[in-house]
Amino acid sequence: MRERLAVFAAALWWGSLTATGFIVVPLLFMHLATPAIAGGMAAKLFSAQTWIALGCGLVLMMVARGRDTAVRMDWAGGAIAFIAAGLLLALLVEFAVAPRIVARENLKLWHSVGSGLYLLQWMCAGVVLSKTSRWSLRA
Repeated sequence: MRERLAVFAAALWWGSLTATGFIVVPLLFMHLATPAIAGGMAAKLFSAQTWIALGCGLVLMMVARGRDTAVRMDWAGGAIAFIAAGLLLALLVEFAVAPRIVARENLKLWHSVGSGLYLLQWMCAGVVLSKTSRWSLRA
């Protein structure tokens, strides 16, 4: 059961990042009346995505705990480091980068930084999904 929960959480994290960042937000900018309207909606979607990522990451961290209270660092082939990195990236985007984008402070720079951090989070979530699905098959 724990293996399935880990795969489900990892798949939800990676899939929601994929859908939001690579499908939904580009469609907003293509179909809404102005970039300002699309940007406001995108900001809300990315914020919601952060909370999804944190929820999935916390579930994964709880699954990574052994029978004792310590987190096993070798869990699922080292997935724990990628979970921690992905969660840190999500928090950085939400609380350090997004406020600067919303304030339109050096928009080109902060949008590039945010996009890069989002892509890194997406890759971390993909690694976690890969490692947990392989771990699930072995368990």
